[in-house]
Amino acid sequence: MARLVLVPRETATLLAPLQVAVLALVMTLLGGAVLFVIYGVSPLDGLHAVFVEPLLTRYGIGEVLLKMAPLLLIAQGLAIGFRAQVWNIGAEGQLILGAIAASVLAIRFDGTDSQLLLPAMVVAGMLAGMAWAAIAAWLRTQFNANEILVTFMLTSVALQLLYFLVTGPLKDPMGFNFPQSISFAPNAVFPIILEGTRANASLYIGLAVTLVAVVFVRYSFASYKLSVGGLAPGASFYAGFSSKRAIWVALLVSGGAAGLAGVGEVAGPLGQLQRNISPGYGYAGIIVAVLGGLNPIGILFASAIMALVYVGGDFALLSVGVPDAVTGILQGILLISYLACSLLLTMRLRLVREAPG
Repeated sequence: MARLVLVPRETATLLAPLQVAVLALVMTLLGGAVLFVIYGVSPLDGLHAVFVEPLLTRYGIGEVLLKMAPLLLIAQGLAIGFRAQVWNIGAEGQLILGAIAASVLAIRFDGTDSQLLLPAMVVAGMLAGMAWAAIAAWLRTQFNANEILVTFMLTSVALQLLYFLVTGPLKDPMGFNFPQSISFAPNAVFPIILEGTRANASLYIGLAVTLVAVVFVRYSFASYKLSVGGLAPGASFYAGFSSKRAIWVALLVSGGAAGLAGVGEVAGPLGQLQRNISPGYGYAGIIVAVLGGLNPIGILFASAIMALVYVGGDFALLSVGVPDAVTGILQGILLISYLACSLLLTMRLRLVREAPG
């Protein structure tokens, strides 16, 4: 009797991560072409609208940079935890808490001319995201609660808190009963970095976090301890590494990064606290982290590609008339393609013969 099993490849090429990314992108283009045919649209027109049109104008490039900023921040934070086998699925909720904390400061000190307001909002948003993630860290380390479920459920709580605030305590009294806060003052929003677009300086925070992540992952002994603490708690105990500390660090870092992304939204393109802060950046950040191979540089490029898909979906909606669901479908195709290519390039099929009886 014989059966096929997957076994690791004996040798791994240094170009394997690049090969996986290129093959995944090619498969996504092919899958996208099929998708556009299903919608009755020319594949070339559809793919051009998604992957080319946003890069042909200053406005399109600005929108890509705008959406790249939160994706980059969230994915870099999540990747730290994923390396330690700590699965934070609630970055969306931590983003919301960061946005709320920053908005409270912007509203409370509205009308002041202090140039410290925006930096204070950044710090407050980061701390709020960390505090929200700390709930999951405490429940995991004290009661062994599954952080996947806890962080996911905390996102629902964060959403309800946001709805309460924008329809109650933080609602603009002169806003014609819309669920939103007052518009923030100029000293409470990020400056524009590309004239004629909405791209703002929150992208610089994402790039700075990326640089810190590169140094942390490549040159820090703390990164090694974090990985050991998550991958092998028993071994980490004998080595003197704390698995509980790894959980705390992973969740606090990812929560703080998501909180910064929330600040970038309310102090960036929105300029106020609204009911709809994020189009799902917290969940898309998970895809970006995986697509980047949990590598800071890989995540940088993956966030740009995912941002292009976001913006390209809007362009395709206007130019070729496909529904906005195309964005989510393309994201799913990209993730599945990456996982499939990664499996095939790191594993191989082997025929195993078993003795009868």
